[in-house]
Amino acid sequence: MEKVNIREKLGQFNDHWNPRIVGELNGQHVKAVKLKGEFVWHHHDHEDELFLVTKGTLKMEFRDKTVEVNEGEFIIVPRKVEHRPVAPEEVHILLFEPASTLNTGNVENERTRKTLEKI
Repeated sequence: MEKVNIREKLGQFNDHWNPRIVGELNGQHVKAVKLKGEFVWHHHDHEDELFLVTKGTLKMEFRDKTVEVNEGEFIIVPRKVEHRPVAPEEVHILLFEPASTLNTGNVENERTRKTLEKI
């Protein structure tokens, strides 16, 4: 049992849209990721996702609205809900989701990460 320093983990990489595993519990992954720009519209058939903003502002787009998520806030996207994360400026995020969750959900493209690095 060791503590995890989130800032230290996020300081180990500079790329965007490439989550790293920083913890595991009960079949869930805790992932650190930096976002910048627009992601792809997608959904997850079987998994809910929690996005916790540790730095910056995330705009979570849904087909009928956009929710702004600021530093120290989180949003839970229920399974089967189509969404698109957007980060006009760099945003640091912790994701809490089942280990089986593919970052692009039902879409596979150049941003899909099937294997994640553990840091």
